[in-house]
Amino acid sequence: MKTSQTFAILALAAGLLPGAPAAAQDEFLGSTHRAPPRPDAAFDLRTAEGAAAVAARWRWRPAQVVPARLGAPDAHGKPTGPLRDTFDLAPRGDDPGLEDAAAWQPLEPAALESRLGPGRLSFVWYALDLLLPERADLAGGSAFLELVVDDYAELRIDGQLATQPGQAGGRAVAGWNAPNRVLLTDALVPGRAVSVRVLAANGPLSATAPNYCWIRSAVLDVYAPGRSAPPLAEGLVLQRFAPELDALLPASPRLERLAGGFQFTEGPAPLPDGGLLFSDPNANAIYRWSPGEGVGLWRSHSGYAGADIGLYRQPGSNGLAFDAEGRLLVCEHGRRRVLRVERNGMSTVLADAFEGRRLNSPNDVSVRGDGTVVFTDPPFGLPAFHDEPRRELEHFGVYAVRDGRTTLLDGTLRGPNGLDFAPDGRTLYVGNWDEVHKVVVRYELGEDLSVRERSILVDLTREPGDEAIDGVKCDERGNVWISGPGGVWIVSPQGEKLGLLRCPEQPANFAWGGADGRTLFLCARTGLYRLETLVRAAGAGGAGP
Repeated sequence: MKTSQTFAILALAAGLLPGAPAAAQDEFLGSTHRAPPRPDAAFDLRTAEGAAAVAARWRWRPAQVVPARLGAPDAHGKPTGPLRDTFDLAPRGDDPGLEDAAAWQPLEPAALESRLGPGRLSFVWYALDLLLPERADLAGGSAFLELVVDDYAELRIDGQLATQPGQAGGRAVAGWNAPNRVLLTDALVPGRAVSVRVLAANGPLSATAPNYCWIRSAVLDVYAPGRSAPPLAEGLVLQRFAPELDALLPASPRLERLAGGFQFTEGPAPLPDGGLLFSDPNANAIYRWSPGEGVGLWRSHSGYAGADIGLYRQPGSNGLAFDAEGRLLVCEHGRRRVLRVERNGMSTVLADAFEGRRLNSPNDVSVRGDGTVVFTDPPFGLPAFHDEPRRELEHFGVYAVRDGRTTLLDGTLRGPNGLDFAPDGRTLYVGNWDEVHKVVVRYELGEDLSVRERSILVDLTREPGDEAIDGVKCDERGNVWISGPGGVWIVSPQGEKLGLLRCPEQPANFAWGGADGRTLFLCARTGLYRLETLVRAAGAGGAGP
């Protein structure tokens, strides 16, 4: 979201243009393909000694394909039509009967190489119950289970599968005889019980072979506190302007670098499992980061797939957000629309035009508690930005979508960008990417989505730094966190500057997530970072009016 000249300089440094070093991309690949670090303790659960050290108990039971009935898909892809014949797995992972003790057979660790199941197209359930190691030096650390099943595996930890579309690995099928490495805990409590259920599938599925299911490898890796944590990022500086900041950030905040080597990170959207989806609009991709698994490609061609894609600087998705029903909203630059990915995987175009004319390139999106969606529509996803001849709208808008209707809230900003609701759901903040007018605008909205009052929350035009206003997020106390000149500004609801976070890379956008909701994930140019704070997000703007 820069002028053409500045953007080209950044793109060259990030690897978008020829001449950039390859080290950044190597770092990204390394974050997902390097061997895991050496643990402080490892337990081979295929040996009697290793299993005994953590009281591991193995069992198994067969699973079978059985006849079933399911409704035909309706217009929305849901199975509400006439019933027809299909197949199911018995028992399923969510079947209470899975835990019937009489159905399980004991399996000694040394017998994990036993070929189980009837062979060909067949499935087997494995049960592994263990206690985390009783060692005081490991308390508060992390534990990973790495499992290799012949041929495919799917893991449920303490009854939960926790998969996401596009996921490959972790609890989902990782590939042909590939290791599934799953984080069991990052706050280890010695002696805590962990229950693992593994569905093993014989393969390959398209050319069933005369072989059976068995476990090639099963290792519990345990790390002392801080040993498996991402490295701290050097160069973080916190400037405190008001004492109110002490309630928002620790006295000595720690910035961790989770991954690097991207072209331009944007649009973070936290996941329920503590992970994150985020965009790289330059690379036309959405990535997924999760604890213990690192980064993987979640969706390619995330914003455009046209024949003229070479003309675009940022063809991909930008802003991402989940609504209260768990549906993902995607701002697609190149396709010039806001897309909603339904829970069944189908897609709904939420907005692609205003009064019959195509949008420019939706940039960022936020959802209020009542389901109202707001988004910004600057020209930064178009090949020629403001000068794009294919533009159909004269303005660059801030819009609201409710009940299928798109309403223009403001069409006067030159670069409407990041936006978020205050906790009351009635106040909306929008950042303006404009090098000569670096402001965050405050809108007081009526129940009919009319703008009752418009004012400037803060003007950062005179602050040193080339950046204009990018990401904007509200915390639960109503403070506004702003990506602006020099770093991340923290501003009170009254417009008072409370503090400034200067980071090694300029964050474009950020979002709260993590296990307790107090982790601030920062998408900062080539890197993904996280910072522990003392507050949470505003809760998608509260319940709304």
